[in-house]
Amino acid sequence: MAEEFEGHRQRLFGLAYRLLGSGAEAEDAVQDAYLRWYAADRALIASPEGWLAKVLTNLCLDRLTSARARREQYMGPWLPEPVLTDEPAETAEQSESISMAFLVMLERLTPPERAVLVLREAFSYGYREIADVLDLSEANCRQVHHRARQRVSGQRRFDASAESRRLIVERFLTAATNGDLAGLEQLLAADVVAWADGGGRVSAAMRPVSGAVKVGRYAAGLAERYREIDVRLVYAEVNGEAALLASIEDRLVAVFVIQTDGERIHGLRNVLNPEKLAYLAGQLARR
Repeated sequence: MAEEFEGHRQRLFGLAYRLLGSGAEAEDAVQDAYLRWYAADRALIASPEGWLAKVLTNLCLDRLTSARARREQYMGPWLPEPVLTDEPAETAEQSESISMAFLVMLERLTPPERAVLVLREAFSYGYREIADVLDLSEANCRQVHHRARQRVSGQRRFDASAESRRLIVERFLTAATNGDLAGLEQLLAADVVAWADGGGRVSAAMRPVSGAVKVGRYAAGLAERYREIDVRLVYAEVNGEAALLASIEDRLVAVFVIQTDGERIHGLRNVLNPEKLAYLAGQLARR
């Protein structure tokens, strides 16, 4: 019973995380789905995968309703909880759908639109399968998907190898640490934007910083401040993208997710809210 469920756990977590944008809440939702699975009469379950997807998706939709209300009152930019993603995604669509940029764009959607888009594009569900999960008609699912796709249109996909991502992050870190503003501007795209999520818990920019010049100064300023308080920076893969983990002694204090095409940096997402770092810190502790 438990062993069969464990075979689905990783996929279920991936679904819940994309729907909720929170590693901790995704784990809770998966655990709730397990309790439903444990209590169910499995003789009546024709497809465990389909049954679990339906139960979990609806559990997440219930959580999304209250989460949206909390996010409307959030202080400053809202970013998803970062998660380590050492294993490469199976498809480009799966990799894109776990990125910070995509998860932020999903916030524009209603919970049903979000569910349809994630099931269709991250998990390749057919419209009939989605209809079974959400108790909608197949035609309605097609319409919802089309509407959701239109609402998140404009999302740019950046394909870069893991090696090229790491190299550009190393160059970025060197330039920022040395206060090399000219070098930073060469690495940053003209329309680069930096976001910081402190959630009102820690000091962070309350508005996005835009443009190569301003973002370069912002990065150099952060590097100088971190050097003064002896912050250690380590490279990692987070949400399918390059990232730097900032720690003081053994305490994780920030995660910088760096969106790059391998030649220029197009986005910086700095998560500082301690509540949002807890899940990733737990991942590190389990290693």
